[in-house]
Amino acid sequence: MERRTVPGFVVLSLIWGSSFALIKVAVDADVHPVWVALWRCLFGALALAAITVARRDRLPRDRATWGHAMVVALLLNSVPFSLLAFGETRVSSLLAGVLNATTPLTTLLFALALVPGERLTASRTTGLLVGFGGVLVMLGVWQGLGDATLAGAAACLGSTLCYGAGFAYTRRFFADRPGSAAALSTTQLSCAAAQLAVAAPLLGGAPAWPGWHAGASLLALGALGTGVAYILNLRVIREAGPTVASTVTYLTPLWSIALGTLFLSEPLAWHTAAGGVLVVAGVLLARSRPARVPKPAPR
Repeated sequence: MERRTVPGFVVLSLIWGSSFALIKVAVDADVHPVWVALWRCLFGALALAAITVARRDRLPRDRATWGHAMVVALLLNSVPFSLLAFGETRVSSLLAGVLNATTPLTTLLFALALVPGERLTASRTTGLLVGFGGVLVMLGVWQGLGDATLAGAAACLGSTLCYGAGFAYTRRFFADRPGSAAALSTTQLSCAAAQLAVAAPLLGGAPAWPGWHAGASLLALGALGTGVAYILNLRVIREAGPTVASTVTYLTPLWSIALGTLFLSEPLAWHTAAGGVLVVAGVLLARSRPARVPKPAPR
């Protein structure tokens, strides 16, 4: 990864790491998971639209870009956001953040199949395995899932499959389309908001005011966690590739653990710190690029 992308990588991990706590606040206020996803995408689209207007960027006009945006919105927003919110009705935000760290593994599988030039190097493979081992340690798999239901954990893992396919599809078909990162992200979230606007009333009934606390959480979740974060995400995908970009989810559990423990009083076990060290080590290994073999000097 280029050094210039590291700050955006870290900020993105912080924003997305805090999203699990914000989702938990919303679902605990009885906001239906599909409505959580809709408000998240709607507020994100509005924030991105304001940024796009301020930058005087133009939204894409060709049908191909909007067609790809619909697919990306489905894979990266509509379906995984709904699954994740549903999962957090049954598991803690801390556990949801840890399960989300499996995204690089699913991304690698889809990237190898869809993205030309993506290859499995020894350092990348080692980094992914070490990072995933760190996730298992943080999870405390030897203790079982405890009170977390299988349905909630499966929903969280299902969202990572969507993210994996979405990262790879974005890099292959969408990230390099003409337009700025803000304009393309606005297009993507507008498509997601439109998709969920159809699904939410059918699956979640009529919306209800959840209170100021949950309302502020949804606003922050959308404007920052889904708006500003997607500009950073698209830039990282463009510059570092989908597999490296997806390793941001190895850092998000560190933030979700910290915020869940401090603000939601979720329990913190000893193995989370040990697993966090392994996760960081895995990120560093997965981000490394193979050394270039120097070309022989001409005779």
